[in-house]
Amino acid sequence: MIKKNWVMFFNGKAPSATKIALVQNGQKFATEIKASATSSTAQTAGASVQSVKLTSPTQATVVYSILISGTPVLTKQEGVAVYQDKTWKVGETSFCALLALEGGGKAPAACSSAG
Repeated sequence: MIKKNWVMFFNGKAPSATKIALVQNGQKFATEIKASATSSTAQTAGASVQSVKLTSPTQATVVYSILISGTPVLTKQEGVAVYQDKTWKVGETSFCALLALEGGGKAPAACSSAG
């Protein structure tokens, strides 16, 4: 389930509501997720998961790659999945790290309380 949800979250064609439901504390990222939905790059985004390792009953380490039009652009990234509200989700620290990378090193305000 971790792998499936991780891939769905990064699927550029997934509805914003689905993505909000698949990221830890998703509602606080709703603005960023909805805004990225209009980006032509984001619409061709995807992810592949190389490995998942449970580190506790509510957390896992995920090694993944970000794809644009099927081509890897970030490979072997290490992220965190968290179990929240009976669902395995992309951890907000992982999402914020990607948002900061996309924003030239500056993460959005919603990330200031990530962790």
